[in-house]
Amino acid sequence: MKKDIVETVDIELLIDTFYDRVKQDATIGHIFSTIIGDDWSHHLPVMYRFWESVLFSKPGYTGNPIKKHIDIDKRIPFEKAHFDRWLELWNETVDSLFDGEIAAQAKNRAMLMANLISMKVEMSRDSNFIQ
Repeated sequence: MKKDIVETVDIELLIDTFYDRVKQDATIGHIFSTIIGDDWSHHLPVMYRFWESVLFSKPGYTGNPIKKHIDIDKRIPFEKAHFDRWLELWNETVDSLFDGEIAAQAKNRAMLMANLISMKVEMSRDSNFIQ
């Protein structure tokens, strides 16, 4: 029986497993390899802190994911298929490892974030966009 996401080591397992899948993915892997390269030692701890803040309300994440994605979009234009694939891989990873209320929250919040970031990226392409 799978357990729920309840502690930091669970977040780390989720993130590590998810990004192992992302790196191999034909749809979005190239975006991450272009932006991050081969050294994930900075990105992974940022993602641990981000998801700890999202799921456990733990302080420590100070980034701006919307601005980050808008900046990336200027280098590698995002398509709806990229966000859809990211969410599909996320949900598959959560489901393969965990079951419970927080696991369900992880999937729901990822969906909300993907929709929000996708919308903000699209809006940023308008010359009248104000950040």
